[in-house]
Amino acid sequence: MSEPTRVAPARRRGLADEVADRVREAIFDGSYPPGTQLRETNLSAELEVSRGPVREALMRLETEGLVRSAWHRGATVTELSAEDIAELDSLRDALENLAVGLVARRASREDLEAIEAAAARMERAEDEYEMAACDIAFHDAVYVASGHRRVHQAWQAIRCQVHLFLVNRIRANSDGYLEHVPGEHADLVAALRARDAPTAVRLFAEHRKHAIDVLGTDPPQAG
Repeated sequence: MSEPTRVAPARRRGLADEVADRVREAIFDGSYPPGTQLRETNLSAELEVSRGPVREALMRLETEGLVRSAWHRGATVTELSAEDIAELDSLRDALENLAVGLVARRASREDLEAIEAAAARMERAEDEYEMAACDIAFHDAVYVASGHRRVHQAWQAIRCQVHLFLVNRIRANSDGYLEHVPGEHADLVAALRARDAPTAVRLFAEHRKHAIDVLGTDPPQAG
């Protein structure tokens, strides 16, 4: 009887992880705006690594929706279309309605404190891009507090694209962004602490709509 087939040896992917982290951070802090070409040779030279980890990192970022590849252009930072934004918003609507309802009904005191702490960090954001990162961290805390593993996994699948959407929102118009966003999230926290699910769901929807209005993108259509 033949021996069972063995799995292939594990490969160390630490360098590709680091390259992906560096490029992702550059996208999120505005250094690589949407549409920027990401040439392997340039990134390899800038990061002082071989092209293999760069290629692997770009493939990983493509699965996250941050990078798109085309045979005639190579890899570029994703430019979200109106359709992309509409799909993201409709999916967030479904996920957040469920997550927010769960948080309002059953989140522990520790969960609510973690959400409140995430909102409080917005007060210390030094620029719009740091504020966007704080915004994503706030929503991370909400999904964790929902206690729904699959909803949290669904959020993880789109969170990088939502972050990219916020970068687009900042680039379109950042007037009042630093001043207004903390207050919006304080209202969200207050509704969750009051266990007022209908108000919380409404405020989360208004929060999303405001960002879409800044971009001048039509809301998603039903059906």
